[in-house]
Order: sequence, then C-alpha cells, then structure tokens
Amino acid sequence: MMIANDAPVLIAGGGIGGLATALTLHQIGVPCQVLESATELKPLGLGINLQPNAVRELFDLGLGADALDQIGVQTQEWALVDLSGKDIYTEPRGLKAGYKWPQYSVHRGRLQMLLLQTVHKRLGSDAIELGCTVTGYRNHDGERGISAKVRTRDGIETEIAGALLIGADGLHSAVRAQMHPDQPPIHWGGQIMWRGVTRGIPIRTGASFVGLGTHCHRLVFYPITVPDSNTGLAMINWIAEISVDTENGQTSGDWNRKVTVEHFIHHFETWNYAWLDVPAMLRGAETIYEYPMVDRDPVPTWVDENVALLGDAAHVMYPVGSNVASQAIVDARVLGAAFIEHGINGQALKAYDDALCKDVSAVVLRNREAGPFGILSILDERCGGVFDDIEKVITREEIDEYMNAYKRSAGFAIESLNRSPPTIEPGARVAS
Repeated sequence: MMIANDAPVLIAGGGIGGLATALTLHQIGVPCQVLESATELKPLGLGINLQPNAVRELFDLGLGADALDQIGVQTQEWALVDLSGKDIYTEPRGLKAGYKWPQYSVHRGRLQMLLLQTVHKRLGSDAIELGCTVTGYRNHDGERGISAKVRTRDGIETEIAGALLIGADGLHSAVRAQMHPDQPPIHWGGQIMWRGVTRGIPIRTGASFVGLGTHCHRLVFYPITVPDSNTGLAMINWIAEISVDTENGQTSGDWNRKVTVEHFIHHFETWNYAWLDVPAMLRGAETIYEYPMVDRDPVPTWVDENVALLGDAAHVMYPVGSNVASQAIVDARVLGAAFIEHGINGQALKAYDDALCKDVSAVVLRNREAGPFGILSILDERCGGVFDDIEKVITREEIDEYMNAYKRSAGFAIESLNRSPPTIEPGARVAS
C-alpha cells in the first residue's frame, strides 16, 4: 500500500493528549485525523491541575488566560498540613511563585471540551471520527506509512492508512499492548482513592491546593471554579485516600465505580477542624467515585517505526504530582517540535522518544514513591508524623530541595522554565 505524501497523521484517542496533538499538528501545517472509540465525547472526570509548563504550551496554541479563566482557577498556593492542622510546608504556585504562566485547577471534562471545541473550530467537525476504536497497527515494511487497525461503531473491522500513528489511547492502550506485548499488568501499590466535588467556601488563599493527613491516610482538595457571586460557594474537588495491604486489600472488581459516602466515611469521620469540616465536605458530594491509584511500569521506548505513544498510553502515572494531564500536553508539543525539525517520519518519532521517554519514565517511578507527598513519608520515618516544631524534624531547606528536585524532574522548575525558549517558535511550520 503506497501512502500519499499528504496522508494524515492518525491519532488514536480524543482525550486531552490526543486533542492537544491535533491542535499542534494543525498549527504546524500537518494534516491529521483523530480516531476516538467513544460515540460521543462528554465532559467526564473530576478535578486536575495544569502546571505552568503545560499552560505555556496552551497559551502558545492560542488558548490564553481569557479561555482558561473561563474553565478553571489560577492556583495560588500548595500547602501540606498534618492531622492536627499544623502546616508542614507551604509555597506559592503559578504567577504567585514567579512563573511567567499560571497554574490552573480545572475540571478535566471542561478542559477536554475546550480542546474539542477548538479542534472543531480550527480543523473542522470531521477531524474527529467517533465510534472508531484503534485495535492495533501495521507498519508498512520498506514503505512510508502506517495502517491503523480499527473497529467501527457498527462492529466492522477495517484499516485506515496514514503517514504515522500516535497512540494517545490511554491506560488500556491497544497501541501500547501491541508495541510491548510482554508488558506487566497494571501496577497497583495499595492506595485506594475516593473522589468527588462539593460546593463550599474556598479556604486559605481562596485558590489553594491542600494536602491534609499522613503518608498513608490523606485528603487533597482544591477549588476548580471561582466562587459564585451570589452564594460565595465554589466547586471544591477532593480526593480521599488510604493505603491498604496489597496482599489482603481489594485487588479486583470495578475500579471506576460510583459508591456512597458510607462506603468509606469511617476513615475520615473524626477529621473536623475549625477551618474545615471534612465529613461534611465528603457528604456534600452528589456523586462519588472509587479508583485505585495505578500506573504501569515504564517501557524502554515509546516508538515502533512509524508509531509513537503519547500521554497515558506512554506514561500513565500516579496522580500525586499534578502533572498527568500536563505531561500529555507537553508530549504533544515536543512531538510537534520534532516534526518541524525532522519532517513527518520515523526519525521525528525517534527524536521525540529520545527527548522524553527516559526522563518521564523516571517521573513515573518518582510518583510511585508519592511524588511531592513523599515529604509525609519522611515525617513518618522521623517522628511518626507527630511534631510540635516542624523545623526540629525536617528543615525548610530540606523540603525546598525535595520539592525543587521534583519540579526539575517533572519539567516545571521555575528558573529553567522561565528562561527556556518556546517548544515551538511562533509561526513555525513543517517544511513541505
């Protein structure tokens, strides 16, 4: 099968990574087609954070503060608090920290809908083929191009030809499964999360990301909307988490299921503070989901000739560093830069792989060790998590270095990000 020079790049998956890739390819003059298994894209999910490195890329895609302020909140603070209510560590975030770009707390579905609407506006409504599941691929031996194996909404098995295939098809990626057929199963380390959104009054700065508790028993919460002008209430995203013995804990079943608050409230029933009634917040959610905290072992490469992985398909990681969606957006932009430098070919995919695979794989493993919340593990080792004066247990300098090391590994250290050139220079296009 001969592939035309103007054949599109095929993108498996219409999530945040896939849509950011489509917008990037359109920006640099590369035709593309998104193949999405869902028959309708809906604003699913709960709260996520976009770090300044990803916000920079969205700004460069023409999605500036005017657009992002409509769907989220500019995060001002990251705070870690112990069970007695004492601050362990706080730091400013986003513009408050000196970044050139904000950090945003947003509803994942609202971000996806913003990207979807932008794809439809710029690329046309036919740029996304719904009800089209990528089940595998076929590299063309000795030829340019790829054939994506797909199953349509009618159950028809067929192939779609393209120049390259980008597997942005998530945790259960069929593209990754073919590329790495001997990969281990999904990894679960014993953490169970319950997630919900509750209307409430934002605390501290009004735009704070707060972690409360211990290394194995904690709550994370932050607003994902500005307060209503009439009620003063915002939508507060929360994640309640415990760790269990992996030998005796739940390891099977429906991990993405709705549960009632009675299913887990006993773990947090006594968490009542003058500044926050945790049980009331948990009970205030209309819908609660239970999730495992899972990831996959890193793979040595994200590329197989004319196929590349991106986003969760490449590096699904524990959501402890607020960088899961951010990394998918950065992936898309680094891929676009590789196309500008090398053209639409396997050489560009290799350059993308060389630029990201090793470093991001290290972040996957770092997140498995709790990412920035690893500070809580240090406290547990040194004082059982109980202290009168935090400086007598761990110094501010130690925590600063711990946090800065994580930011460096995840690509959003302030100084290096602020002085780095754009990933894609304005007006840059792939040579025809």
